[in-house]
Amino acid sequence: MADKEGGGGDTGPRETAPTSAYSSPARSLGDTGITPLSPSHIANDADPNVSEQQTFLVVVAIDFGTTSSGYAYSFTKEPECIHVMRRWEGGDPGVSNQKTPTTILLTPERKFHSFGYAARDFYHDLDPNEAKQWLYLEKFKMKLHTTGDLNMDTDLTAANGKKVKALEIFAYALQYFKEQALKELSDQAGSEFENSDVRWVITVPAIWKQPAKQFMRQAAYQAGLASPENAEQLIIALEPEAASIYCRKLRLHQMIELSSKAAVNGYSSGDTVGAGFAQAKEHIRRNRQSRTFLVENVIGEIWSELEEGDKYVVVDSGGGTVDLTVHQIRLPEGHLKELYKATGGPYGSLGVDYEFEKLLCKIFGEDFIEQFKIKRPAAWVDLMIAFESRKRAAAPDRTNPLNITLPFSFIDYYKKFRGHSVEHALRKSNVDFVKWSSQGMLRMSPDAMNALFKPTIDSIIEHLRDLFQKPEVSTVKFLFLVGGFAEAPLLQQAVQAAFGDKCRIIIPQDVGLTILKGAVLFGLDPAVIKVRRSPLTYGVGVLNRYVEGKHPPEKLLVKDGTRWCTDVFDKFISADQSVALGELVKRSYTPAKPSQLVIVINIYSSEHDDVSFITDPGVKKCGTLRLDLTGTSGAAVPARREIQTLMQFGDTEIKATAVDIATSKSVKVGIDFLNY
Repeated sequence: MADKEGGGGDTGPRETAPTSAYSSPARSLGDTGITPLSPSHIANDADPNVSEQQTFLVVVAIDFGTTSSGYAYSFTKEPECIHVMRRWEGGDPGVSNQKTPTTILLTPERKFHSFGYAARDFYHDLDPNEAKQWLYLEKFKMKLHTTGDLNMDTDLTAANGKKVKALEIFAYALQYFKEQALKELSDQAGSEFENSDVRWVITVPAIWKQPAKQFMRQAAYQAGLASPENAEQLIIALEPEAASIYCRKLRLHQMIELSSKAAVNGYSSGDTVGAGFAQAKEHIRRNRQSRTFLVENVIGEIWSELEEGDKYVVVDSGGGTVDLTVHQIRLPEGHLKELYKATGGPYGSLGVDYEFEKLLCKIFGEDFIEQFKIKRPAAWVDLMIAFESRKRAAAPDRTNPLNITLPFSFIDYYKKFRGHSVEHALRKSNVDFVKWSSQGMLRMSPDAMNALFKPTIDSIIEHLRDLFQKPEVSTVKFLFLVGGFAEAPLLQQAVQAAFGDKCRIIIPQDVGLTILKGAVLFGLDPAVIKVRRSPLTYGVGVLNRYVEGKHPPEKLLVKDGTRWCTDVFDKFISADQSVALGELVKRSYTPAKPSQLVIVINIYSSEHDDVSFITDPGVKKCGTLRLDLTGTSGAAVPARREIQTLMQFGDTEIKATAVDIATSKSVKVGIDFLNY
């Protein structure tokens, strides 16, 4: 951390503002600059206001997924009952429809038309020439993970190639869920349910960078779920944390344990995992009519085997990303402490779809596939739906081939495009494990299907291997496999084979809804996660007294006889440091020029923790506190003014405050990663 030499009050009045030709971010903004008061102190008081929670009648959690989305809710008066939303209209054969596809349709005038199955079906029934005018989007959530310079103007591309603002699409989707949920709650209550009665929880991948998490909050404000003035009405929850909270409540009859030799849930290990899963699915199917899950208020049996300090890993594998989180138990309340910064990557089940697309390009040519997607977008969607249901039938021990129906327009368009038949293309391509069946289907051997899963599953296993190398993770007792992709027997088998000897591998039965239910529990009791790891290093830009031989000469600034070092990064907290929920870190500064009436404090962040200057590579500005002291009477202003700066950490979002101690004037700001 930068030294605080000369930062104390022993040096008489501060000198005038630094100005020189040397270009420094601090100067170009015209700041007069602040300098630390020493000794700099850290206080870890939790904010007293945190406990005064607003009371909400109901918690609604939205799991906004890459491939599918849904919501669940619980009334705060009966927190043990979690209701999963109504069945969606137009579900797919062979795919459980407790969630709806994350697809959205806008009219040619760019107004919201429909979401989910309804959007897909309507788009599908449009005349192909008319369809080109409509904007259809799917699997768009990954754009928030893959865009390096995400901001309010980031675009998404619809199926017809037209661009549309991402913020608008996310806001439309959230507004759709808001309306669905409020309608269902009103129907249940028999009276109009107001948005102000609801606490909303939206889940995001833990590995998302801060701009993406903030983007989600902005979209929710635009959709009217909450407002900046009433920010606590909306919680942004991390997906694997939500899963972790739910997994703690599990009883043995609600789990399928891959590693056990004894009978669990009434299956002996003689049954293959596949058979056990078939039984479990049947059991779920029979109980599907009820959409209410009872969360037993006891700490689950699995929990009773865990002791203080025990660790477990939650592997959340969804459509777009895989998130790994390591938690440690803190008894007696069973609070969770995050032990290791969430890691993961873009290794969701979408990877399998990309491999299928690559295979089609290999057989039919990339030029044809690109053209087909643009010219027959609805038929392309159809083909991917057909693939999705076959994808779910892939299993390690499968012997019979999987048939994927090619839409008629694919066969037809291919003949026009190439002048020969699809069958001819398959013969010529030398892809020997994909055959043509006379019923108009691609016949894939089980090995061919498994090969499509391999790159994604290998990435997940490799990522877990790296994680298990870490000393904090070496003594993990359980691995919970959750998320939609965790339903894939191929992934289950791979995880079991690689880590079954290191820890017990457990899959909750309704694995695709784990996050949704955990998010509801989190909304009912947000304090359950007590300690997180800071994803970034945070600090402010300050002036320090220049020390010969220690500070670089180009940072030297001489003003009225005082030698300053500019652009110093004064660190509040380091990346990967543990922070408790609501923890406050305080620093005191004084204006470099005592007569200054507008004090500007710039907040910076970096992914590295060895930051000395705000000009270092990778340092980004993410907030500005502007304290305007005009109008405060000159007489009362002490010669040495103290400006206290507080940063509150530990929540998924970070807040900063500056206070002028002499006048108690204060200014607050949320850290902003989108507008700088």
